[in-house]
Amino acid sequence: MRLPQPFGKYLLLERISVGGMAEVFKAKAFGVEGFEKIIAIKKILPTMVEDDEFITMFLDEARISVQLNHPNVVQIHELGKQDEQFYIAMDYVAGKDLKTILERYRRRREIMPTAQAVHLAIQMSRGLDYAHKKKDARGLDLHIVHRDVSPQNILVGYDGTVKIIDF
Repeated sequence: MRLPQPFGKYLLLERISVGGMAEVFKAKAFGVEGFEKIIAIKKILPTMVEDDEFITMFLDEARISVQLNHPNVVQIHELGKQDEQFYIAMDYVAGKDLKTILERYRRRREIMPTAQAVHLAIQMSRGLDYAHKKKDARGLDLHIVHRDVSPQNILVGYDGTVKIIDF
């Protein structure tokens, strides 16, 4: 795929990551009077569009995540469908995932400084605690549990922000 490429009302700029079931792009959203915002678009891989079980999981992820509004959780802006392909539009975090950061330390044969590790742990815990305690509009527990708290699902911004993805 040549980039940049139009994708509905967005412009896909570059592919950030790809997994076995979905790919994530850095994208640009447009609005009136020259408004532009950099976001991330997660879309199902073409090979998975016929997998009903995966589609259900993808839609559930969007439905759960859209209810979360916390500094340590990536904000979901839209669940959409373009050319029979579901996608999620979400915050773009300028930085790296924790897996990449840890691999860099490993390659250099260094360990992460304690202060950095504690900062990451505290921020992750805040986001997970918020999601776990989240209630619906009637005050009932939503019982949200992140089932894959792994380094690739923790984004660390160049500015030090820490955000959890893929609920």
